[in-house]
Amino acid sequence: MEVLTQKEMIDQTNAIIDSFLDTRGALIPVLQNAQNLFGYLDQEVLKQISRRLQIPYSEVAGVVGFYSYFSTVPRGEHIVRVCLGTACYVRGGKEVLSALQDVLGIDVGETTEDRVFSLEIGRCFGACGLSPVVMIDEDVHQRVKPATVRDILFPYRTKEAV
Repeated sequence: MEVLTQKEMIDQTNAIIDSFLDTRGALIPVLQNAQNLFGYLDQEVLKQISRRLQIPYSEVAGVVGFYSYFSTVPRGEHIVRVCLGTACYVRGGKEVLSALQDVLGIDVGETTEDRVFSLEIGRCFGACGLSPVVMIDEDVHQRVKPATVRDILFPYRTKEAV
């Protein structure tokens, strides 16, 4: 993921905003496009969106804080989600989460220094009979054991990862 300067981020944000200026209810589409482009929503980007759309910053920040889709911290290339719904929790989901935290060296809501992984918690992925479950991006890993998390993560560290 390319690291952009603040000016480059603002310039690209302005281009996004320009494409939505005549759109009613443009805030969420602008936020989505900015996040898709940058991987997260920088505070200066939020301020620029606020200014250009003439929406109070508190409202923009409130929308970002309300929707879990949005992130104000850089996210990894791969999002690792551990299910902690009832079935997964009872069958060792918390231990799997702990193993992932140890292997990745990050806590929930954080991103590895190399920006390869971000760690999140989910509440149910609809695979209760195969718990505990971990999703990496859109890939579902079933019956995960703490001892296998390193092997599960390995392919995502390589260039050939899907």
